[in-house]
Amino acid sequence: MAALTGREGPKPFTAEARLFRRPATGEPIDFGLALFMPPPNNYTGEPIAEFMVHGGPAIVASMLDALTSLPDVRLAEPGEFTRRAFENGKLDLTKAEALADLVDAETEGQRRQALRQYRGALEKRIEGWRRTLIEISALMEAEIDFPDEEVPEGVAEGARAKIAHLTGEFAAFLADAHRGERVREGFRIAIIGAPNVGKSSLLNALAQREAAIVSDIPGTTRDVVEVRLVLAGFPVWIADTAGLREASDQIEAEGVRRALERARDADLRIAVIDGGVSAKALSEVRQGDLVVLNKIDLAPPESHGITHRISARTGEGMPALIATLEARVVQALGAEEAAPLTRARHRAQLEEAHAALLRADQALALGPELAAEDVRLAARALGRLTGRIDVEDILGEIFARFCIGK
Repeated sequence: MAALTGREGPKPFTAEARLFRRPATGEPIDFGLALFMPPPNNYTGEPIAEFMVHGGPAIVASMLDALTSLPDVRLAEPGEFTRRAFENGKLDLTKAEALADLVDAETEGQRRQALRQYRGALEKRIEGWRRTLIEISALMEAEIDFPDEEVPEGVAEGARAKIAHLTGEFAAFLADAHRGERVREGFRIAIIGAPNVGKSSLLNALAQREAAIVSDIPGTTRDVVEVRLVLAGFPVWIADTAGLREASDQIEAEGVRRALERARDADLRIAVIDGGVSAKALSEVRQGDLVVLNKIDLAPPESHGITHRISARTGEGMPALIATLEARVVQALGAEEAAPLTRARHRAQLEEAHAALLRADQALALGPELAAEDVRLAARALGRLTGRIDVEDILGEIFARFCIGK
């Protein structure tokens, strides 16, 4: 601080106006604010000095040049401040990941989810489970290691009940249809149907631009054409696919294969048909699909199984279709009562913990020794999820709960 301003730092957490100068020459750089934030009540848990200057490129470049000219000063690596905060115990891995998601958030739904996780919603859930596993381990270790001491009766039964309860919670949490990942990565909608029913026109109408080529020639769309939209505050990927028919050549056959693959993996399908509604066209529809009748000026007045009647060319019926799409997206992604798993890493660790607890439940019939190891593995999996693993927790729990060694 003194090297840049000629004075010692201001009072902690008090911004003070300062003239910043080059350390070597004393040449003024800019007039701004200086702030000093001592530990532990700051982001990284280390002493932090913050300089607020005007944002012109020349000023910023001069400040960085002045700072890096000082001994033992370098530019931070990507994510280094957050890594230091994690290493100093200021936040766990789920909060660090949430901060990255918060910075990258492009939609309101992504922002809300990232903020909930950054405020500790997922961390609190995981740490609660981990504490329960520590209690279970304490019960088992006490029965194994101190059989002749003052250990309460019924320890194994208590451990079994806790394991059963926790196993059920893990299973319910995992059965979330990957909601958190889909909020981060996007809800996927596939537009399917026969050639020339207006799939590309519908994609363009939803995107409000010419994203796909529209032609009367069957088989114009050979590959998946995808656009990204925001519906009800959530990211949505909408894919126009090749017309489903017997392919006329190898390239079209590959397009049909990709169309079927995208339709299989989609969170929602829009099955487009036109005025020539046929039993074959409707036979491709599966439960949960939106069946959209396009070209309503050419369609019969009533058609069985239709959920929406539109004209992608004129826009008639489009507001109602968009409202339905938004409702389906909110239904799938909008629940906020629980902190979701937002990354594949989270899911993998929780699945590992769940599998270990299932093994522990079965092993209890043979004795606590075998079950105890699987409980430890479950706790370690949750510890890897948050980045906090401490075997001393188990020892502390044992001696805190039981009168051992008197």
